[in-house]
Amino acid sequence: MRPAATDRPGPAPRGRAAVVAALMLAMALAALDSTIVSTAVPQIVGDLGGFSYFSWLFSGYLLAVTVTLPVYGKLSDTFGRKPVLVAGAAVFLLGSLLCAVAWNMAALIAFRIVQGLGGGALQGTVQTLAADLYPLKERPKIQAKLSTVWAVSAVAGPGIGGVLAAYAGWRWIFLVNLPVGAVALWLIVRHLHEPARRSDGARPRVDWAGALAVFACGGVLLTALVQGGVAWPWWSAPSVALFATGLVLVAVVVLVERRAAEPIIPGWVWRRRTIAVVNLALGALGLLMVAPSVFLPTYAQTVLGLAPAAAGFVLSVWTLSWPVSAALSQHVYRRIGFRNTAMIGIGSASLVLFAFPLLPYPGSAWQPTLLMLALGAALGLFQLPLIIGVQSTVGWAERGTATASVLFCRQTGQTVGAAVFGAIANAVLAGRLGGAGDLDAVTRALGTDAAPEATRRAVADAVHWVYTGAGCAAALAFLVLLVWAPRRFPVLTDQ
Repeated sequence: MRPAATDRPGPAPRGRAAVVAALMLAMALAALDSTIVSTAVPQIVGDLGGFSYFSWLFSGYLLAVTVTLPVYGKLSDTFGRKPVLVAGAAVFLLGSLLCAVAWNMAALIAFRIVQGLGGGALQGTVQTLAADLYPLKERPKIQAKLSTVWAVSAVAGPGIGGVLAAYAGWRWIFLVNLPVGAVALWLIVRHLHEPARRSDGARPRVDWAGALAVFACGGVLLTALVQGGVAWPWWSAPSVALFATGLVLVAVVVLVERRAAEPIIPGWVWRRRTIAVVNLALGALGLLMVAPSVFLPTYAQTVLGLAPAAAGFVLSVWTLSWPVSAALSQHVYRRIGFRNTAMIGIGSASLVLFAFPLLPYPGSAWQPTLLMLALGAALGLFQLPLIIGVQSTVGWAERGTATASVLFCRQTGQTVGAAVFGAIANAVLAGRLGGAGDLDAVTRALGTDAAPEATRRAVADAVHWVYTGAGCAAALAFLVLLVWAPRRFPVLTDQ
């Protein structure tokens, strides 16, 4: 039986434009921090050392963001969006300041994890507040703005990081977060006015044991996926030990959450068909996004012979069509519903992904560029209707948890995709090059213009298999929506 969910007014209209500006700044910080460090790695390693484990600059941040999403979602439903967003932004800015004064690689990695602890609040609470601010008919406006900010920031991040590292020093990559974050924080504190909470006299109960169990379980399993096949072989003792520990912790999470009065991951997240379907579909989205975002630049440089900047452009074009398609999706789902709109989007995405291996060898740059434009348009039509649809099926008191669950599944899908597709690419590359090969190592060893023909063909085959796998993930998401999703989402009436 579904519990009654009464909607609650979002923040007062007064100052809504200022709050939206703050949300866009917070989203830009979260998006930039995922990519801005990448081009500064040589300078960071040259200054601090620690090349053998610098990858944890990215992995540590990703792990912290992912495992805290469910916790922040539940806290925002319990205490309100404003205190969670303010606390998360403060932690993020503290982490940025600590990163700027890091004295060695171990300290920098630890402080990046602190950043990630705040970044989880930024990502989840911003998306939840976007739904609070606008009624259903107007939500595509704010979501399209946030999608545009995310896309532009993700593309601009490497360039900004490279400029700052070259002309100001790599520590400024983290220091620039402080004024931007301070402005966002000030706007939230000054202009976000949530209605007073109705209290029955009982003190809010927080499932801290569940939060700790979720954090530990997610951290162990995601570490196993991120480092497996990279820091150690998949079937080595560290990998087996981490997966075994993770499975034990999964059982602990289930036991703790069943006994909790207010669980961090409540059972209704998976018992309600609509939310469960969207969780699975967006998990597949996270998985398939790995194919272009991780492997297309390598393909463009090695197979097509493009310079790094041109290769980056081939990838970035999907950030042009994605927000435009997302903004226009409202005209589609208002006519045919959230489910059917998402099915059109993911069905089109699967066709685009399956078309990539059919490109001629070596081909021209315009061909993958055109496919990426089409893929961005398809995914914009897929993701936004599902997020808005889920947010519209729950009341205020459940919206943070529901939003965090779908974002958590998308982030987890990306982690799984990186592990799975990395293993596929390396296996194909090893088979083509005589039993030994690693895509990253081969790419680093190559000069763009001097790649041997055998290596170029091997990389092309590896990326083609990755795109085939991504197409299968898209097709699976289509089938999940077709078979399991309700034809009409049970949308609550806005009050």
